[in-house]
Amino acid sequence: MSTATDLGDGLLMTKVSVGPMDNNAYLLQSGGEQLLIDAANEPGTLLDLVGARGLRAVVTTHRHQDHWIALEEVVLATGAESLAHTDDAEGIPIVTRTLTDGDIVEVGDHSLEVIHIVGHTPGSIVLAYRNHLFTGDSLFPGGVGNTRGVKENFASLIGDVERKLFGRFGDDTVFYPGHGKDSTLGAERPQLAEWRARGW
Repeated sequence: MSTATDLGDGLLMTKVSVGPMDNNAYLLQSGGEQLLIDAANEPGTLLDLVGARGLRAVVTTHRHQDHWIALEEVVLATGAESLAHTDDAEGIPIVTRTLTDGDIVEVGDHSLEVIHIVGHTPGSIVLAYRNHLFTGDSLFPGGVGNTRGVKENFASLIGDVERKLFGRFGDDTVFYPGHGKDSTLGAERPQLAEWRARGW
């Protein structure tokens, strides 16, 4: 099941959940171009979603396998670029261009900013378009991503999320995580101190 949302100025987002871990994949459409965020699983489902318009690029938010199981098949079928942060690229089976903090990824006439968030993995990224954030597994409703009990990784992750996301974007900003439901920064902001105190 997929759901479509107009992000404004002709940028359309379609969200679909795939695979046994209910990963979210997001297809952005602008004019005649399309961009996929996380070719997580079920390549047939994703290719049906892409359709005949083709695909400019696939952005992988981080190196964990559940976010790229369908990547090779989607890239081979469409000829799309495969983009990921340089610090996670070695853990992803096919990367044709690496990204760093502040880079711009374009789809049609629209630009998404790459925000590097360290902690869930070394090369996790968030893609920002105005007041919309695609957060991968760095931020969910109810907390930040899993750091598997490593205190240094949690400190990095909560610090980056507080500074680079909550410190920069307003309460009306909607974020779209790698699993589960969307939320807003305003809904989650009151819990930041609690997240930091509990350590996960």
